Amino acid sequence: MRYGFVKKIKEEITFNRLVIVLPGFVSISLIIIARLTGVLQPLEWLVFDRFLRLRPSEPIDKRILIVGINEQDIRNSGNYPIPDRKIAELLRKLQTYQPAVIGLDIFRDLPVEPGHAEIIATFKEIKNLVAIEKIFSENVNPPPSSPPERVGFVDSIPDDDGSLRRSLLQVWYEKGDNKVDKLSFTLKLARTYLLTQKISFNNDSRKIKFGTIELPRLHPNFGGYVRADTGGIQILLNYRSGKERFRIVSLNDIISGKVNADWIRDRIVIIGVTSPSIKDVIITNVTSSKKLTPGLVYGVEIQAHAVSQIISAVLDGRPLLQSWSDKWEYLWIIAWGILGIVFGRISRSPLKNLLAVGFISVILIVISYLLLLWGWWIPVVPTFLIFIIDRIALGLTSFYQYDLALKARISDRQQLIDSTFDAIHNGPLQTLAKLLRTVKEKDLTPDNILSELGYLNQELRAIYEFMQRQNLSEEHSLHLGNNLELNLQVPLHEILYQVYSHTLERDLPYFKTLKFKIRTFDIIDDQSLSIEQKQGICRFLEEALCNVGKHAQGVTRLVVTYTLKDDWYILSITDNGQGNCHLKNEGRGTQQSKNLARHLRGKFQRVPLSPKGTLCQLTWPMKKRLWFW
Repeated sequence: MRYGFVKKIKEEITFNRLVIVLPGFVSISLIIIARLTGVLQPLEWLVFDRFLRLRPSEPIDKRILIVGINEQDIRNSGNYPIPDRKIAELLRKLQTYQPAVIGLDIFRDLPVEPGHAEIIATFKEIKNLVAIEKIFSENVNPPPSSPPERVGFVDSIPDDDGSLRRSLLQVWYEKGDNKVDKLSFTLKLARTYLLTQKISFNNDSRKIKFGTIELPRLHPNFGGYVRADTGGIQILLNYRSGKERFRIVSLNDIISGKVNADWIRDRIVIIGVTSPSIKDVIITNVTSSKKLTPGLVYGVEIQAHAVSQIISAVLDGRPLLQSWSDKWEYLWIIAWGILGIVFGRISRSPLKNLLAVGFISVILIVISYLLLLWGWWIPVVPTFLIFIIDRIALGLTSFYQYDLALKARISDRQQLIDSTFDAIHNGPLQTLAKLLRTVKEKDLTPDNILSELGYLNQELRAIYEFMQRQNLSEEHSLHLGNNLELNLQVPLHEILYQVYSHTLERDLPYFKTLKFKIRTFDIIDDQSLSIEQKQGICRFLEEALCNVGKHAQGVTRLVVTYTLKDDWYILSITDNGQGNCHLKNEGRGTQQSKNLARHLRGKFQRVPLSPKGTLCQLTWPMKKRLWFW
């Protein structure tokens, strides 16, 4: 049994708003709030790290050579820190190979005898040597003989989980009356090397630029960060992938001349400690150093990664990691949330929803991964969560929809059964009852019996056509006997008059004794009634009139009224016959009348009148549109 067109539209709008759209937008709002408050930040870091680890291996950056002071070098020197003389010897030996720049990632603010005078002289002699200092907590001064332009800071800013993902390149602060502007160790190494490649360098308090390449500066909500401390100029570390990232040689290899000169000439040489016992290590979840616990990297390798990403971006076009603006990130998140809602509306099959979750989730992850390969860190966790939550909610909705559809089909089938029974009850069964009564009373001749049976045969055959019309029609009509079809879209008082007239024309025994027929069908606004309600009311009138024709023995007067009184609709059928209210058992018609009254939130009554007669009445309140069935 189908609903009217207007009712369908209203139900669809209501369902979409309450069951799909509203929960979808609630989940979008909750995820955005979670992201704004930083709840999702650790998850975004984990996904970011995982994506970086899954990148294809890159070739060794041959422009950088790491001189790692290992355990054997420390044993050969006899103690640690390595004496100044040994460091000075190392620096002079390297300089003979004509490197582009040498970076000493070892603090030398205090003398380490023997050889302090030698190392001071070496710092003055080697013009392409960059030393280090620490300017924030636990301040460490640069070597006393190094000019400021050849000193860079090595301060880093790990994230809250202890992992290093950012590279601090420039800071400025006030010291007394002076404004101090400092560059990092890695930036000075990269600048010195790129100047040998004829690449210009420009920087101010807003940006750092090599030639036409501007380094993407971090902002507080960069990528997965939420209100991060991005003081100075920071960029995201794009670690080189693969097991072998840089060539690493030992101090002894350089002193003894066991290194290929081409590895050093015109290269960047960074000297640092690669001994596990010294523990000059940095935590990172992206890469690891050999012979160290996974997630730990020697400090000198971190410097190499930071330098490599800058020169690779400038010379090779290797992507630097950047992110969308906040506006585009949240548009991306919302768009995937809406996509989840749309998919939920398109497909209501639980299996299809499950397959869609897997397929679209894979697509989302692949897109995010590919964008990271190309240098874009976009929101993955909030987007994924919104889509998954929407899909789970809509998956549950699908089961709910399936349950509703099943109940609707059961209800439609029951309505078809009820309508078919009404058609049989008010048609062929009435004819059959009349025929049985007359046969019992022996009032029929054989010709009359044949005529009645022929009429009964026509009515029974008409039931099939009725059922077809019930399945194919839009339920805007009411089918009565003799193939009479009434349009239920016209005002109710007109339909009731047609039902009244048609039913009284039927050949029922006690209609023949009627002398006075009074009917009043007031013109009343019935827009609050649905098509189904109109159909039920008309069936009620037909049933009540048939009962008069079958049971109201000696009836001479019939009064049928349809009025509105005190905001109550009243449809009453009154007769002065006998026997219309004598039934002890409740029949199907009475059950249908009570069900109709309940759906209308009204009342049904069939009561005897004094001295004789019966009142059959249906009343219901005047309300805004009522929906049932």
